[in-house]
Amino acid sequence: MLISIIRTCFLYMLILFAVRMMGKRQISEMQTSELVITLLMSNIATIPMQDTEQSLLSGIIPIMVLLVCEIFLSYLMLKRSKIRQLICGKPVIVINNGTIDQNAMMELRLSTEDLFEQLRQKDIFDIGEVAFAVIETNGQLSVLKKSENDALTVQDVHLSKAKKELNVTIISDGEISPSSMKICGWNRTKLLQALQKEKISLADVFIMTANSSGNYTLIKKEKK
Repeated sequence: MLISIIRTCFLYMLILFAVRMMGKRQISEMQTSELVITLLMSNIATIPMQDTEQSLLSGIIPIMVLLVCEIFLSYLMLKRSKIRQLICGKPVIVINNGTIDQNAMMELRLSTEDLFEQLRQKDIFDIGEVAFAVIETNGQLSVLKKSENDALTVQDVHLSKAKKELNVTIISDGEISPSSMKICGWNRTKLLQALQKEKISLADVFIMTANSSGNYTLIKKEKK
């Protein structure tokens, strides 16, 4: 009995360590790969917990291998957007400028009931209030309300509210996202002209967001 308790406590601490090493995002919003790794680790840990005849290493080694694989995969997804899209998918716009994209909903197998449920969770009970809605890679819904339906801020008191635009990330860590450029109506020529205006090369861009009005925000990479 004492041996089982000790083994269980040790494996419990090992799983906590593994989850902590995978980062805080693992705790809040799991991506596909993170969910798979977590489930595998949990199942592997139960084997030496229940069967004391099994070597403790039979649980430790696979868990550590999975941890290393997850950290390596996370690094690849950080540096290569195509690998991230392959594993986690990409955000999908389901409401574009107030219009529901039925093809996108069919592609996601998202029913109208599911869409309205997620909108209600955002305190939106009238779909007419929504300008843009995006299903993120973790399955959560992000919503941008129409200007006339959004709450006023101190900055808005004496100003007319301009039409809101959806800002998308067109460059991430030096990599161009063609799908994001298509969403905001940009092309490679326009992008390169903007970089030339800012006197910065593509490789030196950490993040660049843009919208269909031509406005953009650019963050340079920090020099190491």
